[in-house]
Amino acid sequence: MGIKAYLKGSKAIKLQKKGENDAARRAYEEALDAGLNDPRFLLPYALLIIRDGEYQKAKDFLVKHQKAPGMTPAQRVELMVYYAVCCYRLGNVDKGIDTLEQQFRKTETGLIYQTLGYLYVEKYDLSRKPDFAALAAEIQAPEDAVPENPESAENTEDADNPENNGDAAESTKPVTPEDEWNAGVEKAETFIQKAVDYDDEDPICLDNMGQFIYRVKGDKEAARSWFDKAIAQKDGQIDTLWFLSRYDLDNGDRPAATEKLEKAAEGRFSPLNYCSREMVEEEISRLKGEN
Repeated sequence: MGIKAYLKGSKAIKLQKKGENDAARRAYEEALDAGLNDPRFLLPYALLIIRDGEYQKAKDFLVKHQKAPGMTPAQRVELMVYYAVCCYRLGNVDKGIDTLEQQFRKTETGLIYQTLGYLYVEKYDLSRKPDFAALAAEIQAPEDAVPENPESAENTEDADNPENNGDAAESTKPVTPEDEWNAGVEKAETFIQKAVDYDDEDPICLDNMGQFIYRVKGDKEAARSWFDKAIAQKDGQIDTLWFLSRYDLDNGDRPAATEKLEKAAEGRFSPLNYCSREMVEEEISRLKGEN
């Protein structure tokens, strides 16, 4: 990488830190044209275009530069987290989860705890839970179905014999979609609890636990204490303020809910926020009677 690329990259970083994102983006792109390949600049640029909502462009960029020279283990984790976020925002949460699960097996970091924990909540949100009864009804064979092979009927009868090995029969029991879902929820809860144990003052991990209990387990009462813990660590955390405002509304306290939402609206939204700025602003307008 030449001196011109380095100087352009350094300028872009400074502009980005000052919030001058358009100018920063132009400087980054000039640096890239000049041969920029330093992870210290590549990753902030990737984050910039992710925050602009250009997830496919960011994903392609990360894949292209995944073997940039001099990348440290911490930078590698950062790159994989950004890649997972892009997968999630492009509609493939499973790919994002798989990416971070593989990375976590290599490295235990707070950033992975934060991001993977949230992706688990998104995947297992009750609103996405399939209707397992309907699925079972679709694939269930008619009761009067006759086995094509007469021997299969004999084998079935023999399987009912108490003298047969019950453990063997149990081991061949098919895993249903509901079994897979429940196992996934259990794995997610174990991971999110581990994240809190790893750092019990991390506001994102605390919020993830609150959202998991609220959105996945459907236990709003039990979730409340986790949101309280999260807001005590970071009083401007957007999603935490959103969910706490739901409790205010349940208690009929619209002014308190509005106050929390107005504070949330002042925050810096990210692709891993449950609520968007538009969602928060629309709710503020509704509570103020403007809609």
